[in-house]
Amino acid sequence: MRKYAGTTARPGPALAALAAAQFTVMLATSIVNVALPQIRAGVGLSDSGTTWVVNAYGLAFGALLLAGGRAADLLGPRRVLLAGLGLFGVASLAAGLSTTPEALIAARAVQGLGAAAIAPSALALVMLLFPPGPARGRALGVWGAVSGAGGAAGVLLGGVLTQAWGWPWIFHAVAIGAFLVLVLTAIRVPRAASATERGRFDLPGTATVSLALTALVWGLTTARSSGWADPQVTGSFVLAAALLAAFVLVERRHPHPLLPPRLFTTGRVAAGNLLMALLGSVWIALFFFLPLYQQHVLGSSPLVTGLGQLPLAGANMLGSALAPRISRRIGAPATVTAALLTEAAGMLWLSRISADGSYLAGVLGPSVLIGLGLSIAFVQLTSLSLDAVRREDAGLAGGLVNTTRQVGGAIGLAVLATLAGSVTARAATHQPHLDALTAGYRLAFALSAAVLTATALLALLLARRGRTVDRAAANRAAALTRTP
Repeated sequence: MRKYAGTTARPGPALAALAAAQFTVMLATSIVNVALPQIRAGVGLSDSGTTWVVNAYGLAFGALLLAGGRAADLLGPRRVLLAGLGLFGVASLAAGLSTTPEALIAARAVQGLGAAAIAPSALALVMLLFPPGPARGRALGVWGAVSGAGGAAGVLLGGVLTQAWGWPWIFHAVAIGAFLVLVLTAIRVPRAASATERGRFDLPGTATVSLALTALVWGLTTARSSGWADPQVTGSFVLAAALLAAFVLVERRHPHPLLPPRLFTTGRVAAGNLLMALLGSVWIALFFFLPLYQQHVLGSSPLVTGLGQLPLAGANMLGSALAPRISRRIGAPATVTAALLTEAAGMLWLSRISADGSYLAGVLGPSVLIGLGLSIAFVQLTSLSLDAVRREDAGLAGGLVNTTRQVGGAIGLAVLATLAGSVTARAATHQPHLDALTAGYRLAFALSAAVLTATALLALLLARRGRTVDRAAANRAAALTRTP
């Protein structure tokens, strides 16, 4: 038995419930990808409507994460988590029962709203239940395992359920999972673990930053189909910039700002979120392009495509389990750098795929490297983003790191999809269709490798700067103690 947050209980079952909540959120992100052709035919979606089955969820999720994190701090993360799970489950059930495009897209947006409450509040509870040290390291290892495995499992379950019972069951299964997790959370996560902060909700700041993120993510997702020069795309970017400027002005004057300056006093939170945004820019794109290559070029069925994600998911779980041990042995900066370079090597290997290749020769080996590197980097960067954060800011810090990953993913996917599409279009004028498609995918993976390599170098630079700042602070503290 171990005491935490004013109660005596075993933390293992509580961690299992919280990890299951995070798994459900990540599952819903990728489970629709394989089933999009069947969803389009079943509901009568247009090309743009099919895209918004994915975008509606990501847009609401990314735009409202900060609001969800702050709500967790003010209302209590356990309460917000239970409400988010209930909303998420109802929206998932509604999505599976949808018969019109409008109903399905609206249900996916409400799913994203529920996910924006679940992700930061569950991570805040992990921080409250596990103090800094080896216990938190192990807990974040579990968190990293389920986060990465959720994305891969979404592709697998999407293929299995679509082929066996039809596309509505991908949403029904998520709904059943959400309701089960809700019951498990209510039973296993103690009420006393949910600390709250006294203060007022920063409604003007929440509104401006949520609208800014909505405009930014909408512009990025629209740019994939309409192009970067489209007036609606450029207009959304201008609106996002104006709203972000307004957010800064509001935060300076509000007595209880949404992003209090104390959150960034050590510099580690800012560094962790910057690196997480860069990691996210290739993370989401990976689960977009890899299933497309397997289905459109290799000709795999949805089921086989899903099964092909198992090695990546297994490597992800292994890397998450090893991350705390590796970090204790060689240090966090070296661990992050090595993990990012390992993932970059896997992406570079993946950029050698061909139209006449095979899963065993071109996908299996890179998937293992990518899974190991991605999971270890995710665990370490999550820990860095939460380092030295006050208990009353746990939900906000969890919302912030999820926001940077989600927004970074939207930016990365929009840029990579646009560039890959342009390469495919040019290649299609003188190459067979499958060769042209493969050329676009190769470029996306090669650019992902370049981004990861640059992120590894930036991690080294930030770690060196952080050590210099820590030494200077220690010297100042020592000088103050010697002063009579």
